[in-house]
Amino acid sequence: MLMNKFFIAALTFIVIASPSMADETKTYAERLGWPKGAKVVMFHSDDLGMCLEGNLGTIDSLEKGLVTSTSTMMPCPWVPGWLDYLKKNPKVDNGLHLTMTSEWDFYRWGPVAGAAQVPGLADDQGCLRDGVGDVIQNATADEVEMEIRAQIARAEKMGMTITHLDSHMGTLFASPEFFERYVKIGIEKQYPVLIIGKNGYLSQKHEPGFKKLLDATNLHEIAWNGGLPVLDDATGQSYAWKTLEEKKKMFIETIKEIKPGVTEIIVHCTRGGEHFDAISSSGSTRQADLDVMTDPEIIQLVKDEGIILTTWRELMERRQAVKE
Repeated sequence: MLMNKFFIAALTFIVIASPSMADETKTYAERLGWPKGAKVVMFHSDDLGMCLEGNLGTIDSLEKGLVTSTSTMMPCPWVPGWLDYLKKNPKVDNGLHLTMTSEWDFYRWGPVAGAAQVPGLADDQGCLRDGVGDVIQNATADEVEMEIRAQIARAEKMGMTITHLDSHMGTLFASPEFFERYVKIGIEKQYPVLIIGKNGYLSQKHEPGFKKLLDATNLHEIAWNGGLPVLDDATGQSYAWKTLEEKKKMFIETIKEIKPGVTEIIVHCTRGGEHFDAISSSGSTRQADLDVMTDPEIIQLVKDEGIILTTWRELMERRQAVKE
């Protein structure tokens, strides 16, 4: 089921009535107050709270490297440890990595709302389903919305600052109905959501499925007119670059390809090793993300390219200052 008629009508009115629709020739960076031609970037580390190694690797990348933003998986067991770090470091940018899947074989988690409340999201172990396709096939948009709200409520109850919302494994971007609920809740709560406009170069190159969904909707402008910032571009392609040598080469290429606008580059900075290898076979690529994000050559390249680093917190502050 899609959003209710009243919400759709309200969003349609916002889009039609807003003068910002005539401003689409500007990048969102310009609309947020940066000068024309500015390349504004967030290096964003996902999967906080999933495990100790992910927490420690991301802390390294925040304190010694390029990472400026993070997001937390609320159903996972190491959230309290990550929250302890956030409370000691309140300026850290932290969103919610809204989690609808539990994809590892033996290290798993269930829905925050409870399997009985969202049966379409739960498998026969009572855990979240192990793949995006399974969620699309079995869960309703109402169940997804209930789980999103439960994850937000848990974070708020714990006293966790929420700078934005995004989607683990892109599940909320894989269905128009799920995507609409995600944007709706972001507008309602005034939590920025990961969403990009229609001109993203890296997203077109690396994430054609996500880009196709965005191009088929007006949700980027609905989010903007609902008071939220919007990105010009985003890529999570780093996960596919396996070795440190490949990753460094591809990051150099990607950084040089960044176009003017606000861009998010998604990484998974993790201290690899025996314990993480018991969870997942992705330890080497995650360790390589950490190594690249703290590599002096890559840090210098970002400076040489004139890139401005930002956070979701700054994007929202700038959006609140914009009158359109």
